[in-house]
Amino acid sequence: HVQLVESGGGSVPAGGSLQLSCVSSLITASMAWFRQKPGQEREGIALITRHGSTNYDDSVQERFSISLDYAKNTIFLQMNDLKPDDTAMYYCAASESAWVPKIVAPFFSYWGQGTQVTVS
Repeated sequence: HVQLVESGGGSVPAGGSLQLSCVSSLITASMAWFRQKPGQEREGIALITRHGSTNYDDSVQERFSISLDYAKNTIFLQMNDLKPDDTAMYYCAASESAWVPKIVAPFFSYWGQGTQVTVS
């Protein structure tokens, strides 16, 4: 069983930056960040594999960056040039599969509790 704990959310003005952190009990084959806006389904925005390959949703490409610190069992999401439309609850997720062709929830078995990001 993988345990995930996110932190780093908060309120920032448009154009600002935040870095989210997710401490995991272990690094799995694929790890990702999702977000859920009010009244909408959870959407995958960034993925990183154990070997360091990354993939992004078009909505955050060029603005967000996912990274992995093996020594600390932590994944990060650096978010720059934040927009009000980025306001959401952000979740860390882990998959035991190295084959995740699309960042969608059914591929992920483990989830954190979420951290709120509000951009005004």
